[in-house]
Amino acid sequence: MIDKENIIQEEEERELFENYRIEVDKGQGLLRIDKFLMDRLENTSRNKIQQAAKAECIRVNDKVVKSNYKVHPNDIIQIFLPSQPREIEIIPQDIPLNIVYEDKDVIIVDKASEMVVHPGYGNYSGTLLNALTFHFLDQKDEEGNPVRPLLVHRIDKNTTGLLLIAKNEFAQSFLAKQFYDHSVDRTYTAIVWGDIEQEKGTIQGNIGRSLKDRKVMQVFPDGDYGKWAITHYEVLFRYGYVTLIQCNLETGRTHQIRTHLKHIGHPLFNDETYGGNQIIKGTTYSKYKQFIQNCFKIIPRQALHATTLGFIHPKTKEKLFFSSSLPEDMLELKQKWEQYINYNKIAEE
Repeated sequence: MIDKENIIQEEEERELFENYRIEVDKGQGLLRIDKFLMDRLENTSRNKIQQAAKAECIRVNDKVVKSNYKVHPNDIIQIFLPSQPREIEIIPQDIPLNIVYEDKDVIIVDKASEMVVHPGYGNYSGTLLNALTFHFLDQKDEEGNPVRPLLVHRIDKNTTGLLLIAKNEFAQSFLAKQFYDHSVDRTYTAIVWGDIEQEKGTIQGNIGRSLKDRKVMQVFPDGDYGKWAITHYEVLFRYGYVTLIQCNLETGRTHQIRTHLKHIGHPLFNDETYGGNQIIKGTTYSKYKQFIQNCFKIIPRQALHATTLGFIHPKTKEKLFFSSSLPEDMLELKQKWEQYINYNKIAEE
């Protein structure tokens, strides 16, 4: 039997953001807040705390404070910190990257399919962070320290598209807060099974790790488990048995789009984890079955692409916006379905 508490802890460990609320003791003497927090937060450097303060991620009694603020008795401290995955040595590897944009603070990569974002169980090399560590080998930050990639969000191994990475701790704190506050503009393009009834819609419901299979996520409509998640979608084109849609994330949970679409009966095309690798809609004719098998060969992954990304730059405070064209496999799949419906229309005439 699976321990529900262990699953909850496991899921929380995957989050990239940590929130703390600390009530200062009545007998606390005056002390700089960066020193105060150093004694109370595990695995956190003083520099990281100072950069969080600089990014306005530390509040005392609901007011933003600097790192030299003196803590007083009974203060209520709230601190938001980006958290890195568990410490793993990241070996630089010369892996090709499609870099969309780069400056001293951020880098945006158009991630290919099959590339895992960071090292972990079963994937200790060949990841995006391995490639970025190699790319940054000759780069130094303003203080002369080696630049290293710092995550602010993730996309799944077999999801393609835009990924934003920070190059210093200030940028990481500043950007991670935007993701946490849901102020980042993100759209995804997906091909899903079935003819979605509404032209536009919103899917809401808590998402958490399945209590039966910890490898997958599921929606908990009653809200007794998991974390609140909202996905907006809009139909772009209908192909009868599948639909091309655009998704906008209001929250950023693990497998959010995949889980939400599965929940409403429209899993992503060829999403093996969530049942999209079966023929869910269509005819019983053998030619149709062969057509679907050919489609699965074209795109041996879930049909999901991170298309646009908009955020406030940590240094310039400008709003930046980037877009990515559909990858070849999704374009070919789209064309295959267009040919299919056009052929059927001609056959009916």
